[in-house]
Amino acid sequence: MAAAKSAQSEAGPRKRRPRDSLSRAVILAAAEQIALRDGLEGLTFGALGTELQAHSTSIYRHFRDKDELVLELIDALRAKSYGDQLVSTGDWREDLRLIATAIHEHYLRYPGFAQQMAARTTRRPTEFHNVEFALDAMRRAGLEDEDATLCVRVFGNHVRAVSAMEASLRMLDDEARTMDELAWTVEYRQLSAEEFPNISRTSDKLLTVGDPRLFSEGVEMFLDSIELRAKRAKAARRKRS
Repeated sequence: MAAAKSAQSEAGPRKRRPRDSLSRAVILAAAEQIALRDGLEGLTFGALGTELQAHSTSIYRHFRDKDELVLELIDALRAKSYGDQLVSTGDWREDLRLIATAIHEHYLRYPGFAQQMAARTTRRPTEFHNVEFALDAMRRAGLEDEDATLCVRVFGNHVRAVSAMEASLRMLDDEARTMDELAWTVEYRQLSAEEFPNISRTSDKLLTVGDPRLFSEGVEMFLDSIELRAKRAKAARRKRS
C-alpha cells in the first residue's frame, strides 16, 4: 500500500483538462474514438470524461444527453465520410447512383453505427443536404412533387436497409459469417429436388449474402422503376391535356 502511494505521489495527481477547453468538435472526436473502440453502448458521458480528462458533467454544457450526442456524431461522420462527394453530374440516374454508393460505402466503413444510422433521423446539415440532393435528382427524372417525395423515401430506405444488413454481416464473428455465406453454395445445393424444385434448378446460380451485385442491381432496379414511373406520369399529363 505504501509503495502504491509512493508511486502515485511520484506520478503526481491526474491532470485535468483546462477549464473551458472543451468544444463540440473536441467532444465529437473523442466520442468517435470511444464508439469505434467500445461500440455505441460504451459511449457514455462517463467514458467521455475519462477520454477527455474532464469531469463528465462538463459534457452537458455542450450536449443535452447521449441521444443528442449520437445524432450529432452520425451526421458528423456522414460529412466526414462523403459530404464533399455529392456534387451533381447533371444526370439524374448517375446522381442517384452516386448518393447510393456513397451511403453504402459509408455504412461499411462504420459497421458498428449501421443500425443507428439506418433508423434515426438526425435533423442536421448533412442529412438535409442528402435529401435535397436526392429530391433534385427525382425532379430531374421527371417526377412531380408527390411522386418525388415518395420515391426519395422508398429509394433511401432500400439503400440504408441493404447497407445496414451488409454492415451487420461484417460485424458477425468470422465463423458465423462464413457459415452464412457457405449456406448458399453448399447447403442449398444439397436440398431435395423433389421438395424444393426451384431451388434445386437454380442452386448453382444462387448469390451469397455478401455478393456485391445485390446492392448495385437493387439500385439499378429502382432507377428503372423511377424512370418508368416518370414516363407513366408524363403520359397521364398528356392525356389530361
